[in-house]
Amino acid sequence: MSEQTSNPTNTYIVPSVSITTARTGASSKANALGMRAMQERAYAKRGEQYLLIKSPPASGKSRALMFIALDKLNNQGLQQAIIVVPERSIGGSFADEPLSQHGFYWDWQVAPQWNLCNAPGVDEPRVAKSKVDAVRKFLESTDKALVCTHATFRFAVEELGVQAFDNRLIAIDEFHHVSSNPENKLGSQLGAFIVRDKVHLVAMTGSYFRGDSEAVLGPADEARFETITYTYYEQLNGYRWLKSLDIGYFFYTGPYVNAIAKVLDPALKTIVHIPNVNARESLKDKEREVNEIMEGLGEWKGVDPATGFHLVQARNGRILKVADLVDDSDPAKRSKVLSALKDPAQKDNRDSVDVIIALGMAKEGFDWIWCEHALTIGYRSSLTEIVQIIGRATRDAEGKERSRFTNLIAEPAAEQSAVAEAVNDMLKAISASLLMEQVLAPRYEFTPKNSGPIDGFTYGEDGYKEGGHNIGINQETGQYHVEINGLATPQSPEATRICKEDLNEVVTSFLQDKTVLERGLFDKENTLPEELTQLRMGKIVRERYPDLGEADQEAIRQHAIAAMNITQQAKLALAHADANGGGTAQGNTALVDGVRKFINVRDLDIDLIDRINPFDAAYAVLAKAMDEKSLRQVQASIAAKKVSIPEDEARELARRALQFKHERGRLPDINSADAWEKRMAEGVAALARHRAQVKAVQAQGESGNG
Repeated sequence: MSEQTSNPTNTYIVPSVSITTARTGASSKANALGMRAMQERAYAKRGEQYLLIKSPPASGKSRALMFIALDKLNNQGLQQAIIVVPERSIGGSFADEPLSQHGFYWDWQVAPQWNLCNAPGVDEPRVAKSKVDAVRKFLESTDKALVCTHATFRFAVEELGVQAFDNRLIAIDEFHHVSSNPENKLGSQLGAFIVRDKVHLVAMTGSYFRGDSEAVLGPADEARFETITYTYYEQLNGYRWLKSLDIGYFFYTGPYVNAIAKVLDPALKTIVHIPNVNARESLKDKEREVNEIMEGLGEWKGVDPATGFHLVQARNGRILKVADLVDDSDPAKRSKVLSALKDPAQKDNRDSVDVIIALGMAKEGFDWIWCEHALTIGYRSSLTEIVQIIGRATRDAEGKERSRFTNLIAEPAAEQSAVAEAVNDMLKAISASLLMEQVLAPRYEFTPKNSGPIDGFTYGEDGYKEGGHNIGINQETGQYHVEINGLATPQSPEATRICKEDLNEVVTSFLQDKTVLERGLFDKENTLPEELTQLRMGKIVRERYPDLGEADQEAIRQHAIAAMNITQQAKLALAHADANGGGTAQGNTALVDGVRKFINVRDLDIDLIDRINPFDAAYAVLAKAMDEKSLRQVQASIAAKKVSIPEDEARELARRALQFKHERGRLPDINSADAWEKRMAEGVAALARHRAQVKAVQAQGESGNG
């Protein structure tokens, strides 16, 4: 990793994480029935009543659903299939497909009148009656498939009742829109369907993360589902063309439109997501922001009358085609741009468009295979949203070997008045950068030492050895088998499934835990690693899986810590090799080469794993991204939260700190080895917190009187 660099536009770079894959082509190869790897895995579970498919964008979830639905309709006795998508634009993913031409038994067909995503009108209660009537007529018909939006389906269930859908398949695409929160209507309806237990449910999502603010399903409901997991790593590793993904964070000062030129490369096919108008990065004028982005690309030359794309002449003389999805002032013009982007002739042509600028669109379900760069301005607090955005750039396309995700974020202010906001932004940024590594980590099969080889895995040139440092690699799936001394073995089938399928989500919850972040990053001296990995991770596992026994909960905790730390230690080992001339020309290939290098030279042990601080790498990234002043103030702010000092004592300590400054020319350092100097610094931070609380109460009172 390179050190922090600065430039005239005041943009600071967080070194990118680069993931390089084997490019085996496995995820794009079809079997005799025309199914790719993920689809074949899902189809094998087609007899289950409740299926949860967790698979990244572009892995073929839509077609997987077609295979499953056709089998349920033709072999399992279900009457009809209802496909539910979050927005109308995604309905096109379920258009007719001649599956029999590729070896399957039946073709997927939806009669034009039953694809309600193509029907006029918007999905609001006042205009949804016609679509609800259409759902009623479909249920009364002998036709087999209907496609509608989440909103239409909600209104239909409210009016018709859950019993009207008995003996039917309900498939919910982009399932992360559902929530266990009682306020989420679709989530409540889903619970009612499960209680009645007379439908089949297939839930599909590319970003099912329980680490976000609301759980998608409650533990009891989730336990009813058979889970099929296909990871980002498997998807990328099996591509034919795309072999690497770079993830980087850039901090800037001033308006973002002045810094964007440093990260927006006109030579790359790019989707730019500008910040929401309520975000701190927004200039509060979305049309102006789009215009300034285009000015940064070059000189505006007009609009293509056929597509509605802006024509911008870059500095090298090339004409760039820019699609503006932000401007909604003219519906006809916007419709022309969207139609051009959806036109099959345009989608198959790499040169049809160069840059797409969007606000809320062009995220989930938006398919532009040529996209090489997903550039997002403003921090996204939801991991789900980040993964969906990354998915726009991770389609496989001929000649596209590299893609990147860049997050351009306003640099946290160093002044004391903005420290709280700085802490919030920085913790979220660090959390996301860590989580992205976990999302892209290989799947691990952990077993105790000397448990024996697993079919389908190869164990180096000499094969599996009793008592050896065994690591197996499944070339087909990209999975690793790792033996660890003292590893607890899950006892129940459900715990075994979690250890195989859901470790990333356990790690996600751990790394987004605010207490874990604060103490792991900024209180290394006083926080034992065991406190994080054993107590906090243990608490998270118990809360996620309250119905499992203690032995199973402990096994899940150990497997999650192992997955997190093996990936991290492999990365550190490879970085050390690179620094000593032993790296590869490809750069950081930690998720392929690094794991192998690390495990071959060290006998892992559960006691050892629990002692590795999981935030060492994060702190290094943060330190390179921010200057010393920012770091010290962030650390002081967090430290103040942990120190309870009464206001009168804090005031006295602050007075003595001022005297200290007069004598030595600087304020006391909260990291000082001198206990008294450290105590004075804590007093200053505590007094600032007390004053901020008083101001907040006063402001609230004034607001209430206004």
